[in-house]
Amino acid sequence: MTGPVQDSHRLSVKTWTEDESDRADSTPSRAQSMCDDTCSELQRMAAIDRRDINSQNSLHGRGALSRIVSMVMSLREWAQKSLAEETERPDSFLERFRGPANTDMQAPPSRFSHSGSDTEHEIRRSRRIKRKCNVEVLSPSDDAYYYWLMVIGAAVFYNWTLLVVRACFDELQMRNVLVWVVLDYICDGVYILDIAVRLHTGFLDQGLMVKDMRRLREAYVRTLQCKSDICSILPTDLLYLAVGISYTPLLRFNRLLRLSRLFEWFERTETRTGYPNAFRICKLVLYILVIIHWNACGYYSFSKVLGLGSDSWVYPNASDPEFGSLTRSYIYCLYWSTLTLTTIGETPPPVRDEEYLFLIFDFLVGVLIFASIVGNVGSMISNMNATRAGFQSRVDTLKHYMQFRHVSKVLEQRVIRWFDYLWTNQKTIDEQEVLRSLPNKLRAEIAINVHLDTLKKVRIFQDCEAGLLVELVLKLRPQVFSPGDYICRKGDVGKEMYIIKDGQLAVVGEDGVTQFAVLTSGSCFGEISILNISGSKMGNRRTANIRSLGYSDLFCLSKQDLMDALQEFPHARAQLEQRGRDILRKEGLLDEVNVSAGEELEEKVERLETSLDRLQTCLARLQSEFNSSQLRLKQRITTLEHNVTTVATGSGFLSDDSVFGGDGVRSEINIRL
Repeated sequence: MTGPVQDSHRLSVKTWTEDESDRADSTPSRAQSMCDDTCSELQRMAAIDRRDINSQNSLHGRGALSRIVSMVMSLREWAQKSLAEETERPDSFLERFRGPANTDMQAPPSRFSHSGSDTEHEIRRSRRIKRKCNVEVLSPSDDAYYYWLMVIGAAVFYNWTLLVVRACFDELQMRNVLVWVVLDYICDGVYILDIAVRLHTGFLDQGLMVKDMRRLREAYVRTLQCKSDICSILPTDLLYLAVGISYTPLLRFNRLLRLSRLFEWFERTETRTGYPNAFRICKLVLYILVIIHWNACGYYSFSKVLGLGSDSWVYPNASDPEFGSLTRSYIYCLYWSTLTLTTIGETPPPVRDEEYLFLIFDFLVGVLIFASIVGNVGSMISNMNATRAGFQSRVDTLKHYMQFRHVSKVLEQRVIRWFDYLWTNQKTIDEQEVLRSLPNKLRAEIAINVHLDTLKKVRIFQDCEAGLLVELVLKLRPQVFSPGDYICRKGDVGKEMYIIKDGQLAVVGEDGVTQFAVLTSGSCFGEISILNISGSKMGNRRTANIRSLGYSDLFCLSKQDLMDALQEFPHARAQLEQRGRDILRKEGLLDEVNVSAGEELEEKVERLETSLDRLQTCLARLQSEFNSSQLRLKQRITTLEHNVTTVATGSGFLSDDSVFGGDGVRSEINIRL
């Protein structure tokens, strides 16, 4: 009996192992095969354990293990089936964004299929390719993109200045043919690379940089600039094989369509440079020179059409030795163009009708150029002097006020010298007004870069959390004091603290001459008085006279601003007060008895506030109950009045006889509510 049973169990184990091995052939991952091996081992142990199935106590024998293994296998098969179904179930939310599914595409593979590992490999490879593409995408704000604009701008400027002069002056074109061919094809290569750069230039979508190559390509192809770029690199210059090499510059005029890249470089340079007004003037002068250059070339070509030296208006004949050289030809035409476009005149009068029309057109263009020069230069000069004009207006207004109020000459001179110091040291800009247009985040970053190092030098703000320092740095107000000005006097109520940015301050005696100490850049004073620390022997009073030795630049932080900032940071407030007590204790200005009394007083105040809050809560609850009871009473009275009116209406009216009996006794009317 034992042998057949064992053989049957071995057969069952073998059969399960074969089924499991067939199932393991379709396992995609290493973890799944390990799981199958583990389950096979459990099944083998269960088969061996069934030999003792005749044990008397199955709970303590090996039969319990076989039942546990069977239950585990059942749970495993159910979990595999559930996970497979869950993996293959499509996401309806994603389907709405992806659009209708493609019927030719296969369903997503299951976790337990053969193609799982291949799909994961493809996903990883596509991600690597995408990351590689993302690295190559340029942002329009990057320095590399700006430098590329400089390169393509140089190529565009080359075509706009030299193509026309080569097309008009044949001697210049034929003298250096090889040089022009090399330069032309270098510019063509730059143009082709520029198309590749445009295809790899990202753009912002909902505030994020788009780096998907497919979207970048589609966005660029749909623009008019793409068609213009393609037209600008068409090899039209190859037609010189049919018409002659002297016509090559004229055949390359399609390269002028890339002018927008030069304008883009101008705009970005104007934004980046620290001297925008000077750059605008240089750009305006460049525009004028290019227009004069083109007009000079047009004048020479028009003279060739009419005949060189045919009359006094056109360019003289090249047979004349004085006008035969290439340099003299170009300079003469440039001189004529300058005189014409600037409307100065003093050129030979036209003779033919064509010459009159050409000169009329030049005069109209010259008037527009002159108007643009006057308008742009005037605007630039006014912008350059706007700060000076505003500052001078403030000074003039103050001078008129002091003269009207008969201010002494000594004080008036001090005020004027103070204004001179501000203008000389470029301290006339109102920082709050300049930064007002920025969002709070950028304003905080700029203020941190400017003032944070100074604020960290204050002893009481050292090791303070960054959030509080940001709040405080936005509240700093710069102030400038003249020589001899008192910043604070002994005994004054402290409402502000000061941080020295530049200059020297002296701690002086009552006479204003005796110096006890000198405060330099980075020092601060007044920080203890604005905290109003309990137990301080001086309270919130100033303890010394501080006077400016020369012109001093200080940062001022008011007590109200500090308290407003500390309301959002109670923990930081406790730290600052404790640090202030330590400083006062070290200097012997802290009364410990008053500190304990102050702490007890604070505890009493807190208890009173708690009791007051509790009383307010009780009062609010009582008021609510009173309002609800009053509402119910009003409803009952209204119902009673309605019933009385109904009874009175049903009996017609209530007479005295109906109310009182014949014997003078009042009858009762029972009303059921």
